[in-house]
Amino acid sequence: MLLLHGTGASTHSFAGLAPLLARHHGVLVPDLPGHAFTQRPRAEGLSLPGMAARLGALLAQLGVAPAVIVGHSAGAAVAARLVLDGHARPQAIVSLNGAWYPPGGAGGWWYAPMARLLALNPLAPALFSWHAARPATLQRLLRGTGSAIGPEGQAHYARLAADAGHVGAVIAMMAAWDLSALPAALPRLAGQGTALHLVAAERDAAVPPAQAQQLAGRVPGATVQLLPRLGHLAHEEQPAIVAELIERLLAAR
Repeated sequence: MLLLHGTGASTHSFAGLAPLLARHHGVLVPDLPGHAFTQRPRAEGLSLPGMAARLGALLAQLGVAPAVIVGHSAGAAVAARLVLDGHARPQAIVSLNGAWYPPGGAGGWWYAPMARLLALNPLAPALFSWHAARPATLQRLLRGTGSAIGPEGQAHYARLAADAGHVGAVIAMMAAWDLSALPAALPRLAGQGTALHLVAAERDAAVPPAQAQQLAGRVPGATVQLLPRLGHLAHEEQPAIVAELIERLLAAR
């Protein structure tokens, strides 16, 4: 089982979930390229296909063929690209609050251009890191997910936010990220023998839960599960509930 975290996070995001899944599965939990304390690749390595290719190379180097990929937020999009580009052939992808669509809302049109502009500024990572690592700012960012996580999880995010290298890679990833063609390609998953399970959290303030239902209508055989009273970091808030749901989804197959 391969676990892929989302934008701006690291393997710490699965600290509670991974041990529960490891009772019944072999579990591999890498950091996404450029995230946490990994080496930052060139710009193309931080795009969606670039990340998928680098993770595919890691799987090949380790000789691992995951039967299941669990992806949180942007990690779900990377999981799908891994399959669509032929880097993996899992039986199932479990999407935890998957980020499948370009950022919407009134300001969505300037999201990528603004990120690309920031990526060109060598001072931006240090400035954003300094600002994001401030306790008040970090608390505001975490509240923006709709989740309430404990002190240990908050400390991990604070450490990441204080690392300018991590922040710079996140900015570069947002600049290179393009989800415009992904939703239309997802129906191909069924033809490749990969089931798609969409798990959405009721209080997710980052990715509207309605997107999961919208996407399920486009992908043959896709399932949708709603987690009540949880936010975007549901797997950090209640790892036992999420682990039980994943096991139930897999057992049903």
